[in-house]
Amino acid sequence: MALHIKTKFRTKGPKTLEQRASVVASNIWKLAQEATRHMEIEGYKIGGDRQVTAILTEFIAFQIQAADRLVYGKLIEEERARFINELGRNLARLMDTNMVEFIGPGDYAGPFVATLNMRLADYAEFEFGEQGPSYAFLRYLGDRVSAAMAGTDNKWVLEQVMDIEAPQAVKHLKRVIGQVLGLKA
Repeated sequence: MALHIKTKFRTKGPKTLEQRASVVASNIWKLAQEATRHMEIEGYKIGGDRQVTAILTEFIAFQIQAADRLVYGKLIEEERARFINELGRNLARLMDTNMVEFIGPGDYAGPFVATLNMRLADYAEFEFGEQGPSYAFLRYLGDRVSAAMAGTDNKWVLEQVMDIEAPQAVKHLKRVIGQVLGLKA
């Protein structure tokens, strides 16, 4: 993934956890877009706007859960909860704003948040250790993206997501969290 990751603030001075979460959320959005775009470049047929939205949602849910695991034990529990909630709020806003622009008026944040809540509960069952997400963690994302792309003839989606897209997203996310929060993620 050749992607410009923004981790520096334009203004000097201390930043709130919410401001930091906003920067991480913007990068999660970019990483989800880049994974989707990379899959298209690799020849995977992605249907219309609704299918793109479903794929983005799956990559975002995966990254929010990964971010939660990366900050676990490094932020106090209250800060971690604030950080993850703010990530969700910022990403719901980004989803809503972008989908209104691409698809037209509608409620995109509500269904997005509902899907996030379901996925985050599912991901909570999977391991995420020092080396990153477990096979089951990656497999779940692969299955969800594959299901989102079910209407197209795409063999090997699962493998593409598990072997290439998800590991790249986690690699970049670790860097973003480390730089924005000042943590060794």
